[in-house]
Amino acid sequence: MAVRTPVYLDNHASTAPDPAVLEVMQRIARDHYGNPASAGHAFGWAAAKVVEDAREHVASLARVSPREIVFTGGATEAANLAVLGLAAAVGTPGHVVSTVLEHAAVRAPLDWLAGRGWQVTTVGVGAAGVMDPDDIAAAMREDTRLVCCLAAQNEIGTLQPVARIGEICRERGVPLMCDAAQAAGRVPVDAARDGVALMALSAHKMYGPKGVGALYARRRDPRVTLAPLCHGGGQERGLRPGTPDVAGIAGFGEACRLAATRLDADAAHLRALGDRFLERLWGLLPGVTLHGDRARRLPGSLNLGFAGIKGAGLLSALPQLAVSSGAACSSGSDEPSPILAALGVPGELAAASLRLCFARTSTIEDADFAADTIAVAVLALRARA
Repeated sequence: MAVRTPVYLDNHASTAPDPAVLEVMQRIARDHYGNPASAGHAFGWAAAKVVEDAREHVASLARVSPREIVFTGGATEAANLAVLGLAAAVGTPGHVVSTVLEHAAVRAPLDWLAGRGWQVTTVGVGAAGVMDPDDIAAAMREDTRLVCCLAAQNEIGTLQPVARIGEICRERGVPLMCDAAQAAGRVPVDAARDGVALMALSAHKMYGPKGVGALYARRRDPRVTLAPLCHGGGQERGLRPGTPDVAGIAGFGEACRLAATRLDADAAHLRALGDRFLERLWGLLPGVTLHGDRARRLPGSLNLGFAGIKGAGLLSALPQLAVSSGAACSSGSDEPSPILAALGVPGELAAASLRLCFARTSTIEDADFAADTIAVAVLALRARA
């Protein structure tokens, strides 16, 4: 089978919307153009029902109550609302425990709090790229008001022990905020079971539309109180005012519904593709390092370092592949990845690294083509070094 190029393997940055998602969005945009807040007529009622149906699908994927889901413009907004909204509700500055693996959507609001009197302890990680819950427990203090730990790292794909960290937080009465943008829809997430108080979700990481996300905010045992960051019409429990994107939210709901039904099959497919690609590449090319634990990672997610080349030329040598050198939010930076640096990866190897992630639509031919293409490009770069 011929492979169409470029082959898209940048699914950590964004996934292609599933055709079923696009169909739902088109239908909703065409047929349900009423404002969900218009409570005086059938057009508003119909649009409101679309939003609530989607809320049920999102809640079902996260294993929480629909009343605990707040729709946002994406996981970054959800993370900001979680961190800054909790801090505003607390009022007086306190202490936060975070990890070196967090996405900028969490790091940036924590930096903002640090400039306003909050104390932030950032816990390090070893070469496996998996947090040690005991390290997080040791960093907590009497005045700790929040712990932040993502579910899956967005550059290296490693899965974090959220359930154990949630247990520690529950024992100490401290809310756990979990960025699940990469994990939800790819691996099972269960916010209630795992003791997560706040969870950020993203549609476009699970074959849904861009510009739509959600925040799970626990309402009981105990309730987490947030202050809104914006003020307006009182939508989304007053936490996210403004007229919602009904079609986008419907697409998010459909993406969650599909993910729930395909979770196991997708995971098996992606894991098989990742393993095939990796074994083929290792057979063709020496000096390839897999960054992070091989087993405890998102299926089909790989971050690889290539010895003996200059990193600046690697991406330009791969026009047939859509891959990246790190997180999309920092792709314009010339600095080595702070995530790889935290794992102890030498700067030269970190600069010569690629992030790639297969999708549910990826094929065996794509995996083989990617391995062959990377091997040829790296060998050529080494020959010129």
